Amino acid sequence: MMIPAVSSVTGVAPTGYVDPSRSAGAAGDGAFAGSLSTAIDGLAGLQADADRLAIKAVTGDLADIHQATIAATRAQVTLELIAAVRNKGVDAFNEIMRMQA
Repeated sequence: MMIPAVSSVTGVAPTGYVDPSRSAGAAGDGAFAGSLSTAIDGLAGLQADADRLAIKAVTGDLADIHQATIAATRAQVTLELIAAVRNKGVDAFNEIMRMQA
């Protein structure tokens, strides 16, 4: 699912964009791990785009500084989301371990 407002501002689809309908597989072994792996790969792409645009902005090769700002913010928000999902997974694992004791 593409966010129209973001793509209309930048004029292109983000490189690190992950389509959730394609990354979510059938429920089973490794489906969650695969989704997390895909999200982390997408994050790496978003961070690479943000770094590339930041370098262009610093060297003066970037005409619109907003592109660099949007790319950096997109990478930051994605990182925060992945960290929150990881933290919730660890909390759930710890809760399960407490229930077994």
